Amino acid sequence: MMSTKLILIIAGIIIGACALILGIYGNPPNMGVCVACFIRDSAGSMGLHNTETVQYLRPEIFGFILGSFGAAVIFKEFKSKAGSAPVIRFTLGFLMMAGCLVFLGCPLRMILRIGAGDLNAVVGLFGLVAGIWGGSLFLKKGFSLPRNYQQSAAEGLILPAICLVLFIMFIVDSTIFKSSVKGPGASHAPVWMAIFAGLIIGIIIQRTRFCFIGMAKNIFLSRNYNMAIGVIALLIIIIAGNALTGKINIGFENQPIAHTDGLWNFLSMMLVGLCGVFITGCPLRQLANAGQGNTDAAVSVLGMLIGAAFAHNFSYASSPAGVTGNGKLIVIVGLLLTISIGIIYTRMANKKPEEEHSV
Repeated sequence: MMSTKLILIIAGIIIGACALILGIYGNPPNMGVCVACFIRDSAGSMGLHNTETVQYLRPEIFGFILGSFGAAVIFKEFKSKAGSAPVIRFTLGFLMMAGCLVFLGCPLRMILRIGAGDLNAVVGLFGLVAGIWGGSLFLKKGFSLPRNYQQSAAEGLILPAICLVLFIMFIVDSTIFKSSVKGPGASHAPVWMAIFAGLIIGIIIQRTRFCFIGMAKNIFLSRNYNMAIGVIALLIIIIAGNALTGKINIGFENQPIAHTDGLWNFLSMMLVGLCGVFITGCPLRQLANAGQGNTDAAVSVLGMLIGAAFAHNFSYASSPAGVTGNGKLIVIVGLLLTISIGIIYTRMANKKPEEEHSV
């Protein structure tokens, strides 16, 4: 039987290979897989925002959710659960997406950017780790959202069913969805390759609980480095692949779909890390959790979708030209709100035992 470390190393290698292949065959540079960017493009394709350069219904998103769903059903881990602070989870999903789009990428794309030599992403990594460290401090002091409860299987099936219907509609007649003719939204791998890679990654995430935020949280809370070894394996594959294809460009300037504002790269990913700790997982992990029946995660995914739409409707998504004024505002407000949520729920969690003891 394979050890946990070896399984996570293999998982990292496969995810990295999928990202490289998708990038080679059409996805935007350093964006072979980016959950935040894919959700943003999909929001545009469904008419939730009107930025013409980022509109395409990304099949990978459906693959992540349906792959996780299939694995959970096969291994009897599909469990419909809900009821844990849905409004808070929606808000944190919204803010996590805001942080990703100010940075221009989710934690996975951050690793892909680092693997191509983008030093702006290294700054983002420091911010992400700082946010996860801060969230871990709240966990150590007792932070927790209310427990969830078992629901009917039908509730957990809703999101996978919606994804399946949307994907079938896309296959039958893709013209019913908006699609960019230029910009990142116009760059995409073949549909069959995208859905296949998405399914593989969804299965891997469901089976291994692979998570970039969980990696650092495990280190801070329990000195468990297993997930970190998997992420390092992923990074090595990305570096090797970029080296072989001549796509490594070490520096801050002239990086594809990135900006050089270090302060906001740091703070935006700090927001992502803090939100991710509170809702237990990065954007990719939220999709996988939603696929296996966790409707609390589905609520966070809905928050991410609406957050992506707002990012372009209210101009807080960054561009290679830099961070917008609204982008800076949403990051500051997001950090203050998320920290406030941490304080409130930490106090509530610590107050309950005292009340039970007094009774």
